[in-house]
Amino acid sequence: MHAVTRFITSRRTSWIILVVAGLLSGGLFALGSGSGGELSPGVGLPDSAESARTAALQDTLSGADSTSALLVYSRDGETLDEADLAAVFERSGELAELASDGFVPPPTVAEDGTAALLVVPLDVLEDAGEQAERADELREIANADLPSGLEGLLTGPEGFAVDIAAVFEGADFTLLLTTVIVVAVLLLVTYRSPWLWLVPLVVVGTADGLAGIVATRVSAVFGIALDASVTGILSVLVFGAGTNYALLLIARYRDELRVFEDRREAMERALRGAGPAIIASGTTVVLALLTLAFAELAGNRALGIACATGVVIAMIFATVVLPAALVQFGRGLFWPYIPRVGSEGSMNRGVWRGLGMRVARRPAVVATIGVLLLGALALGGTQLRVGLAQTEQFTAVPEAVVGQEIIADAFSAGSGSPVVVISEADAAERVAEIAADTDGVESVAIGETDGTITQLSVVLDAAAETPESFAAVEALRSAFAELVGTSVDGGEIDGAVALVGGLDAQALDVSQAQQRDQALVIPLILGLVFLVLVVLLRALLAPVLLLATVVASFFASLGASWLLFDSLFGFPAVDTNVVLFSFLFLVALGVDYNIFLVTRAREEAFVHGTREGMIRALAATGGVITSAGILLAAVFAVLGVLPLITLTQIGIIVCIGVLLDTLLVRTVIVPALAFLTGERFWWPGRALSGELKVVPSSATTRIGGDPRGTAAD
Repeated sequence: MHAVTRFITSRRTSWIILVVAGLLSGGLFALGSGSGGELSPGVGLPDSAESARTAALQDTLSGADSTSALLVYSRDGETLDEADLAAVFERSGELAELASDGFVPPPTVAEDGTAALLVVPLDVLEDAGEQAERADELREIANADLPSGLEGLLTGPEGFAVDIAAVFEGADFTLLLTTVIVVAVLLLVTYRSPWLWLVPLVVVGTADGLAGIVATRVSAVFGIALDASVTGILSVLVFGAGTNYALLLIARYRDELRVFEDRREAMERALRGAGPAIIASGTTVVLALLTLAFAELAGNRALGIACATGVVIAMIFATVVLPAALVQFGRGLFWPYIPRVGSEGSMNRGVWRGLGMRVARRPAVVATIGVLLLGALALGGTQLRVGLAQTEQFTAVPEAVVGQEIIADAFSAGSGSPVVVISEADAAERVAEIAADTDGVESVAIGETDGTITQLSVVLDAAAETPESFAAVEALRSAFAELVGTSVDGGEIDGAVALVGGLDAQALDVSQAQQRDQALVIPLILGLVFLVLVVLLRALLAPVLLLATVVASFFASLGASWLLFDSLFGFPAVDTNVVLFSFLFLVALGVDYNIFLVTRAREEAFVHGTREGMIRALAATGGVITSAGILLAAVFAVLGVLPLITLTQIGIIVCIGVLLDTLLVRTVIVPALAFLTGERFWWPGRALSGELKVVPSSATTRIGGDPRGTAAD
């Protein structure tokens, strides 16, 4: 440890770190991510899911390489006249030049005459940019020379794909710019220096840029492509975690500058003091993220692998590049609040020490009030609703949603997203009869066949992605399960006569897979975080208490957020992946602050005992951890700049949770629990090793020095 920290900070070698980091960064930036274009968020279901198996069978049919755009024409609920219908017929002919087979079927007019629907067959495009260009052409042709008041809206699968992609168009730049502004302002306020904030901002910004490149390439090794939603969260996480680590290191460095005249020696001591806490907290986050590698959904695995890669890079830059960069500058970097040798630090004065002493006087009362407050907030989550329909995904209503609502009002509610059934060709008639007799089915049409399998289109009488449509899908699957068939050539039906797919079936499968991922990953996260705390603190009771407080703050933040979503924002539900992702980020990042506090308390407890050690740790870390928590909360809130409800919800829940964890749990509840349990807080560490030594609270220790009074090599 001593040799490593000396190499990073010494006059002869610290510059080598910066040169090597600069060369490696430049090489990676020049190499690029290798991504072949901007991708929209995918579904990521495993091949075993029934909707995925249905889609695979569809791919064997001749029309597999096609999709469709729905163009719905209306006059805001008024009946279309003959001139309107003539214009729609004319548009169908002009749209044929974009159609996959050069032909667009005649429009379908609603029974009440309020809407007309054009279905435009299209070739499948994978690149989001190409899809957007084609959508612009469709809209331009569809709305050219229409009678006044008549409007054509693009919706259906193609419309939703384009609108979702539009949410993320330029998202990386928007998120990066907003994040940089937020981080710069908060660093400027924290350090109150006109230039100190620039060093961590440049270092963390470089780490963020590299994280996007490296994460994309690492994910590609596992056959996973990163979409814009994952890279957006990755950027926010790297900036948040990297800046947190920078704040901790610089705070320790400032303390050491009050002891050592040589800034390089001060940085070496700071790195040896703060480095283990940064590595421990970062490792906790990485391990928690990697639990997503066991998830069913590819999107969950992508997020886990990408973000774990990003946090590793953030740790490396915070513990290697940042200290090497800071020691290139003198103490004037902290101007106008320059730390001088012998000046008083934060351990023996300030609001944080006073707070710790007040909590120590009545720890039982403080702990009880804190737990009751968390419990009261958690009650808000008892009415939580999970599951957003495709039309409910956006904070701003896009064209595809408006068009889908018009279709649902004028035609059968499920006509915009019919259920796809693939059956054995010989059983197609029987499957159609069963489907027609199933509750919730409006109509059934037998479609394309290759002689072995046949595709059927089933229109439901319920709107897409509602409990009613999910119930109809499950009813169809149950009815078809009673039929026994054989495997067919051209695609495995695995003994079933018919499989049910389409958007509703896909959404149902995603919801069920997300529930399975949640049931698997959450216990893994808790187990791994607990093991890290046990190894780090060499205790059992403290890890249990720390983990319990973080989980409590998660439920409190979920409850408080739901009250906001339901009463203020009007969100109908939280998306299926919001609970899992919020839990992951809050538990992993929330434990970070407890690690920063408790590892410092453990150092101080070697000399001063648990009570005084916790007070001194709170005094030493209170300001920096609070600044780090506020900064991280603000960074996650930046996700709300995108008009996608899922990311907005994750950002708000994590923001509230981090603030609760920073201002209440770590500041008040954890110290109160430590005061209540006393030396038992470290059980069984003290009983097993006898290493904790309690001395009178009046004893002193050098700020930033080793807790045993000498520098540990």
